[in-house]
Amino acid sequence: INHWTAVFKALSEPLRLRVVHLLLVTEELCVCDLTAILGVSQSMVSRHLAYLKNAGLVESRREGLWIHYRLRDDLEPMTAAILKGLDEHANQDAIIGEDLGRLAKSKLTEGCK
Repeated sequence: INHWTAVFKALSEPLRLRVVHLLLVTEELCVCDLTAILGVSQSMVSRHLAYLKNAGLVESRREGLWIHYRLRDDLEPMTAAILKGLDEHANQDAIIGEDLGRLAKSKLTEGCK
């Protein structure tokens, strides 16, 4: 029960849903990429990524000064199914569509170097 509570709480916040969706459509993103795409501060992105990491949804790796995030490969089947459903239906949301438009126009990780 505690695991599912953490997963659903992590997915209950709109910005975290946007982050998860961006990670679903990319292999991984740097914090600076996410700040540019989402239009929010680095501290806000980092705080939400930490929440997602604590819930067991994302993992990170360091490259120089920057931390890159991706969805965990070892998600439980039910969690993976929930995220698959998010991926299949999120494009209907206008804000997600705007995020995807900014993602398509961005030059990923160039701002991180």
